[in-house]
Amino acid sequence: MNKIIALVVAIVIVLFAASSTVFVVDQRHMAVLSSRGDSPSTLLGPGLHVKLPPPLQTVTLVDNRIQSLDAPDEDHYVTSDKTELLVNPVVRFRVTDPLKLLAETKGDIQSLPDRLALLSRTALGDAFGKFTLSDALARQQAVADEARNAMDKAAASLGVSVVGMQLTRVDFPAAMTDSVFKRMIAERNQVAADERAKGAAEADQIKADATAKQQQILADGYRQAQSIRGDGDAKAAAIAADAFGKDPQFYQFYQSMQAYRNTFKPGDVVVVDSNNEFFRFMRSPTGGSAPDAPAVPRKH
Repeated sequence: MNKIIALVVAIVIVLFAASSTVFVVDQRHMAVLSSRGDSPSTLLGPGLHVKLPPPLQTVTLVDNRIQSLDAPDEDHYVTSDKTELLVNPVVRFRVTDPLKLLAETKGDIQSLPDRLALLSRTALGDAFGKFTLSDALARQQAVADEARNAMDKAAASLGVSVVGMQLTRVDFPAAMTDSVFKRMIAERNQVAADERAKGAAEADQIKADATAKQQQILADGYRQAQSIRGDGDAKAAAIAADAFGKDPQFYQFYQSMQAYRNTFKPGDVVVVDSNNEFFRFMRSPTGGSAPDAPAVPRKH
């Protein structure tokens, strides 16, 4: 009976010793193996590993996935134009150097979220101090990127890389909400008035340019028309002179017919001596004196 008890105790001791010397690291973590004394720590990747039992050697598992740090309460930040804002950031980070992290935190990796939160507040305070209120509200991601870059440089000393930052809330304290909104409305109205004035000036300039261009086009067209008309009249006169030069009497007849057409309109009444020279082509096709009427014989 005593032998059985002793065997069981021996098996338990062996199992306990094995469990304290063999450990497994999964894909989500990296392990830091620390030895007692001044011996340097060793970084171990995923797999089955063996170590000495505590306190000779200890193992610290470090999560190597991307993690999120979400501040539960909003912090107060001030813009460059001295406006206070309430901001909730979400920081995404990853441990890239577990050995440096353990050295900087002296083995207390649970303090990492608090240290990152402090770095986040400092970086966001500096970032908001570079933007006015209107720019901070309109370019929230630019503010977050500015803070992320600054925070990433500071967190590098902890062996941590800051991969992203988002602002989930950017708001005003309740006591100053009304005054801020009124000021923003006044600024937007001023911007709108400036844009309308600029647009009206540009419209007037466009109209003036269009009118000047229209007048220039009309002047060029009139000049071309006059030139073409002059050329046409000259050609017509030359043709008429050439044609009527062959028959001067027909030319006089044609000119008189044109004068009659231009002088008399439907319904006009003209009282004039029929022997007037102007009507000579009405008396005779040749424009001469009308022949004497033949004598009418008388009956006796």
